[in-house]
Amino acid sequence: MSRPSDYDDGTGAGGAGRIESPELGVKGWARWFWRQLTSMRVALVLLLMLAVAAIPGSLLPQRSADPNGVIQYQSDHPKLFPVLDAFPIQAFDVYGSVWFSAIYLLLFISLIGCVLPRIFHHWKAWRGTPPKTPARLQRMAGFSEVRVSNPEASAEDRAAFAERAIEEASRVLRKARYRTEIQRTSRRGVETVSVSAERGYLRETGNLIFHISLLGVLIAVGVGGVFTFNGQKVLVEGETMVNQLIDYDTVNTGRGFDSSSLDPFGLTLDSLDVTYVTPDDGNTHAIGQVRDYTANLQLIDPETGDESPETIRVNHPLRVHGSPIYLIANGYAPRITIKNAEGTVVYSEAMPFIPQNNMTMLSLGVVKVPFGLQDDGKNVQIGLRGFFYPTKADLDTGAYTSNYPDLENPVLTLDVFEGDLGIDGGIPRSVYSLDTTDMQQLTGRAVDKDSIELTPGKTTDLPNGMGTITLDDVPRYASFDVMRNPAQTYVLVFALLALGGLVWSLFVPRRRMWVKAVQSDDGVVLQYAALARGDDPALERAVEDLRDRHRDRL
Repeated sequence: MSRPSDYDDGTGAGGAGRIESPELGVKGWARWFWRQLTSMRVALVLLLMLAVAAIPGSLLPQRSADPNGVIQYQSDHPKLFPVLDAFPIQAFDVYGSVWFSAIYLLLFISLIGCVLPRIFHHWKAWRGTPPKTPARLQRMAGFSEVRVSNPEASAEDRAAFAERAIEEASRVLRKARYRTEIQRTSRRGVETVSVSAERGYLRETGNLIFHISLLGVLIAVGVGGVFTFNGQKVLVEGETMVNQLIDYDTVNTGRGFDSSSLDPFGLTLDSLDVTYVTPDDGNTHAIGQVRDYTANLQLIDPETGDESPETIRVNHPLRVHGSPIYLIANGYAPRITIKNAEGTVVYSEAMPFIPQNNMTMLSLGVVKVPFGLQDDGKNVQIGLRGFFYPTKADLDTGAYTSNYPDLENPVLTLDVFEGDLGIDGGIPRSVYSLDTTDMQQLTGRAVDKDSIELTPGKTTDLPNGMGTITLDDVPRYASFDVMRNPAQTYVLVFALLALGGLVWSLFVPRRRMWVKAVQSDDGVVLQYAALARGDDPALERAVEDLRDRHRDRL
């Protein structure tokens, strides 16, 4: 088959000019970029990118949360550290990096660009009128019709009945909370009157509330992250803390946090009471399980010096000046006194031991003595690592264990190490771990020498005549978490609004319904139909109910 003479294959050879799209220009490209950025598809991609971008922050130590870990990583990986820390990677400051902030900012812009046009569109639709009645209701869901015949009625009577029927339909629909409008049309000489009704705009309202509240949650979380404060403190029974940065064991703060904003107060831990399931309770399978933890404290007002008794329990924090104080951990802190060969006290502290088994409170701990002891006339550093058994029990292997968490038969065993504790190199070290790389073990199974074994009040000698060690007593300790986030109330409010908006949007159907009265030769035909926006399994039943109620009214 031959092609027509004016056929153009895209090369212009057919005689007709090539169709070329106009150049967009700067304004056109800006409009295109904005439309792409504010599309829901791009918003979902940015949300996924934000989740992926947060992965390095959980794999590598961050300066804001673990500055000591960053220093340790630099020491362990001197060649890789400068590469990861350089701009723009900023692997040790992920959440404050340029690229993470860019994704976060683009996500906010995208969400705002998605929501704002919907708000304006919804406002116009809310103030508008229901759509016109379709010419062919037979195509709509739930279509049905009722014929009212009266051959003796005149054209005026039929028109009056049609008007009355539509007015009654409008009343029925308004009573069902539909927005209605009566419409009159004439087509091919046939007069029709109908009522168009619509409801369910609250569904879109709930949807918008959900999205706006979601934005509010993100903004509140971001603002809270800038001004947040989170400090942890371990208190042994009898010790006191003050609400100042220098007195916390670990502190995490936001970039905009001001230390002067901390409200002054003090806390003294009088006692930590722990109740256990005992054999008298009748449940032999739960013996030793914890019933409750209760920290008894004194809240100190620094201005007046007044003290007020307070208690903190698990999931029952103490709130001071709006800051909740949580009880997050507990254990035993053996109080150890070490004297050198001359009898001078070189160490006397209660050192928290970390529980290795919460059912028996078998605990592992470390004691470091950096000065004051001598071995063969030389000043030495020693480290002691051992286990504390609240209720000591013997195993068949000859080792010890604990079979009950309370202090029924407390025993402390320690292995002694001599050498460099690693605290003089400028790198922070954890007080709960002992690096024995540059140390020599003096007691323990590894060197076939008995470990030091202590009970409360007992004193024994250190190896090589370095001095003596005494276990004075075994108080308990508690770890407290103090939080301060000025935006946490807003996070809760927006989260509840988002939940309410979501539920609202799920249970409010969006419907359009029509009732049309068409005059025929022998009477009037009443037509009923509806249309749903989205899935609405009850739509056809709603049309049937409307038809029945309308017929009863007529």
